[in-house]
Amino acid sequence: MASPKDVLKQIADNEVKFVDFRFTDTVGREHHVSVPTSQIDEDKLESGQAFDGSSIPGWKGIEASDMLLIPDCATGNLDPFREEPTLILSCDVVEPSDLKGYDRDPRSLAKRAEAYLKSSGLGDTAYFGPEPEFFVFDGVSWNTDMSGTFVKIKSEEASWSTGLDFEGGNTGHRPAVKGGYFPVPPVDSFQDMRSEMCLLMEQMGVPVEVHHHEVAGAGQLEIGTKFSTLVQRADWTQITKYIIHNVAHAYGKTATFMPKPIVGDNGSGMHVHQSIWKDGQNLFAGNGYAGLSEFALYYIGGIIKHARALNAITNPGTNSYKRLVPHYEAPVKLAYSARNRSASIRIPYVGNPKGRRVEARFPDPLANPYLAFSALMMAGLDGVQNKIHPGDPADKNLYDLPPEEDAKIPTVCSSLEQALEALDNDREFLTRGGVFSNDMLTAYIDLKMGDVNRLRMTTHPVEFDMYYSL
Repeated sequence: MASPKDVLKQIADNEVKFVDFRFTDTVGREHHVSVPTSQIDEDKLESGQAFDGSSIPGWKGIEASDMLLIPDCATGNLDPFREEPTLILSCDVVEPSDLKGYDRDPRSLAKRAEAYLKSSGLGDTAYFGPEPEFFVFDGVSWNTDMSGTFVKIKSEEASWSTGLDFEGGNTGHRPAVKGGYFPVPPVDSFQDMRSEMCLLMEQMGVPVEVHHHEVAGAGQLEIGTKFSTLVQRADWTQITKYIIHNVAHAYGKTATFMPKPIVGDNGSGMHVHQSIWKDGQNLFAGNGYAGLSEFALYYIGGIIKHARALNAITNPGTNSYKRLVPHYEAPVKLAYSARNRSASIRIPYVGNPKGRRVEARFPDPLANPYLAFSALMMAGLDGVQNKIHPGDPADKNLYDLPPEEDAKIPTVCSSLEQALEALDNDREFLTRGGVFSNDMLTAYIDLKMGDVNRLRMTTHPVEFDMYYSL
């Protein structure tokens, strides 16, 4: 375990000028406050940095707004983008009155989830491996006001750019719609940018396993990183997003983790690989279907049972449900299968039983990783505790079933409003062990209903297309 002394040594060894205290809010956005190293000592690192919690959406009222950021000394990383040497520390948000983790702080919540797993006796370690996809565009502009609304994406790599003039000429090398999977450069125009992202991620302690272009033609990319424990893997996901946004920005481009920024092409998911271990043994490995244990099958059953409530956390935007439609490789059917990518739960092929895991394919990268990983684990553990068997596997292409078979397979939610209603009605499994509190879940639902209502009240250009001349 790293200590304040270790952080002070990092500061001295690297001639650090500022320490960046960082935390994550309910919707997954990072915030920070920078402190000159002249103000940093062991006491500061132990007692934390005060801030105003009332300015964070969905958190404190102004009458009880004082909060503390307590840094995790093991998370120190030099920021590769700042001119002055700056050390980043991930922080827990705690109540000054009792120094306990704030019940709406996502990182503190994820720590409670890890503690609950151990206290349950079912396991001692939960491993997670997310795969957040993202788009990189040359530019984007939008506006919504009383005069109208629009969005315009600029992408030299996009198929719609074949007839445009560019400085230096239009080279013509670009992926087709749904044709972006694994082409070599120059069709894949982001090779060098992704490589730079990977090197910086490794520099900041996130092990990279692979990077490539994804299926969608206009700059959809993925960087695969190694699995780790729940809280650390969520920390790494925040680092990954920070690096991707800033490298794209340095190239004069813009990165987005919106699940469905482009109509008519694949959206971005965040497939989440997961397994539970105890005493150094993978509890998901067994002699059942696809090498799974009964424990793993029950875990799958829990995720399927609670999937619609999970959608509110794993697919937390109105835009999420533009992705969750058939025929764009989006897993809308709540079924499980070995290697079948049309099922919402996939069991990847592995050569070694230690790697046995399940992959939830419906989450997307808008999800707050601390909340999403915790909620998925709580659903899976409920399945184990109540022996919820998921039924038979689905080894057919679930996008092309006969109507009578199709009707028998449950689906994920079709809207954020539907998902929030499901969460409101199915929340008990999340509150066990005080991992999620009812107050936190109510505040979360209220916060996200603001998104629902804003979109509901905004006139959409498609409505002009459908109704203007009637």
